[in-house]
Amino acid sequence: MRVPTVLVFAGLDPGGGAGLAADVLAVAAQGAHALPVATALTVQDNNRVHAVHPVDAGLVLRQAEALLASCTIGAVKIGIPGNRANAQAICGLLQRLRAADPDVPVVLDPVLASGRGDALGAGDPLAGLAELLPLATIALPNEPEAHALGDAACPQLLITGGHGDGEFVVNRWYRDGELLRDWRWARLPGEFHGSGCTLAGALAGRLALGESMIDALGAAQSYCHAALAQSFAIAPGQRIPRRYLPPTLPPTLPPTS
Repeated sequence: MRVPTVLVFAGLDPGGGAGLAADVLAVAAQGAHALPVATALTVQDNNRVHAVHPVDAGLVLRQAEALLASCTIGAVKIGIPGNRANAQAICGLLQRLRAADPDVPVVLDPVLASGRGDALGAGDPLAGLAELLPLATIALPNEPEAHALGDAACPQLLITGGHGDGEFVVNRWYRDGELLRDWRWARLPGEFHGSGCTLAGALAGRLALGESMIDALGAAQSYCHAALAQSFAIAPGQRIPRRYLPPTLPPTLPPTS
């Protein structure tokens, strides 16, 4: 049986908490397979981004084109493009992909900065996103990102409420500016590294499996909440979502005489 694939554009986080590392695990947890295309190399840990080096746009194209030539793409997930040149290269690829398959879903995580406010690319991130948004099926901004994007030219939005206060996190799903429904999740203590990547990757994975948008949104949010609830620490500060279940350990046997 051929496993559905998700073409992923994102940056490499050497701490393994966000970006491509998060996407690969989140997509796999849904039963799909990620095809990770690196858009940027970063210097970061679980708390701060110290530097971002965009991959050359030509290399981004070559990575993706090799995959498009051999794989059937079930969905696309886009994280940070790294710079405007990469965003434009991705736009061109999406247009070609849509020409062959108009219904392929595209999930955009419109990251403007890290959770600590660190830049995640060169130049103005809004300029690149302005070109990607009209090609996305759905974008998943948090509330500060949604405010910065203004009237986002994207058919669907899931605006996440994790940056607010209160007992519950409320995520709101809009289509063509109309609120379709919302989901309420218990707010978990602590801060998490890569929660947006986890949610967007999971949603792309569910859509690649052929689920409807409403079913995929519900399943992806449930998975993301569980991953945050079971998060773990690798250092002081932000925790890492547990995007997989640890393997079952064999029973301890008594020593042989």
